[in-house]
Amino acid sequence: MLKSVKVAVLGYGTVGGGVTQVIDTNHDAIAEKTGLDLEVKYILDLRDFPGDVNEKKVVHDIDIILNDPEIVICCETMGGKKPAFDFSKRALEAGKSVCTSNKELVEAFGPELLKTAAEHNCSYLFEASVGGGIPIIHNICSCLTQDRIGSVQGILNGTTNYMLTKMANKGADYDEALKEAQRLGYAERNPVADVEGHDSGRKIAILASLVFGKTVKYDQIHVEGITKVTSTDIAYAQKLNCKVRLLGKASERGERVAAIVAPFLVKAGQPLYMVDDVFNAIVVHGNMLGDTMYYGAGAGRRPTASAVVSDVITAGLNEGRTAACPWGTQEADVVPFEEMENSFFVRIGLEDQEKAREIFGAEKFITLEGAVGECGFVSGRLTEERFQVKYTALPHAKGYLRMEA
Repeated sequence: MLKSVKVAVLGYGTVGGGVTQVIDTNHDAIAEKTGLDLEVKYILDLRDFPGDVNEKKVVHDIDIILNDPEIVICCETMGGKKPAFDFSKRALEAGKSVCTSNKELVEAFGPELLKTAAEHNCSYLFEASVGGGIPIIHNICSCLTQDRIGSVQGILNGTTNYMLTKMANKGADYDEALKEAQRLGYAERNPVADVEGHDSGRKIAILASLVFGKTVKYDQIHVEGITKVTSTDIAYAQKLNCKVRLLGKASERGERVAAIVAPFLVKAGQPLYMVDDVFNAIVVHGNMLGDTMYYGAGAGRRPTASAVVSDVITAGLNEGRTAACPWGTQEADVVPFEEMENSFFVRIGLEDQEKAREIFGAEKFITLEGAVGECGFVSGRLTEERFQVKYTALPHAKGYLRMEA
């Protein structure tokens, strides 16, 4: 006999509409696989949707949902912090599990909402908040619990990955790549959250909090975007047999956690090198399993909605219980950015070669056809603070990128 599970969707935008589509389209397949009869009973939105297949399910008052004992799961697909936080917390306090795609809310209030869920025997689930349709959070919370995870890193933003791929494959500059991404719907009209690295920063904060079991806050992470990456940088990368990729990285450093978001040069042969266009990929390193990579569509209506519905199924199968989550309330001791270590590819004027030998110990210089009057070199590993001291001592320095180890 099927178990009836009534669901409310909070926010009928791109993802919320996708959630109803996944549940309606795949209802029978879900029922056959899981024994759950999923049904969207309410859709909360400020707007009406005349003529929409779900128009009669739309309500404008959250209390209708919270006071209905039939609703056991709410899908929060509103975005932002307000009123999403208030609605999510009230739902959890009413014993209704909440499944969300809202990375901003999860990063800011994850520990509090997880605690509230545990106190009321329900679940707060957020698979769709990182990696779109990639099942990374479920794997961290269940399939990788036997390993001690030492690091997690990945390409976490499809917009910037598309732009960097376009710059490499088509010779486009930054502005051209951004316009193309916007034309195709990969980038918002205001792309700041993507191109400045904020989106990736929130996602690596969530992943780090899960794999290390302590809260890593977004504002503790050094974040750089791709706005300063030039077509010349891309050309140097190709000569080095590398690709420029915006990476979010977090790793253990003894009892501390080091985390950063920035463009890196990824060498051919490394797992993330082959990840192009709008795809995302995440590499998790465990002490027993070694490296595992999770790859797929990192955004979009259907992949993100699919991840939300996977959480709905988890919550439905665990009704009356709290799904396990290793994210603790204690704050992590985060390594200051200045103490982090990397090696760097540095571009300089030709007249700086002797200085580079003296300051960095540079031995091999790389020239690029078309890049007149300059060259580049790869440094040894340095702390960020020490690198900046050396870099600023080069009178004709033209830029740098970090090397992925």
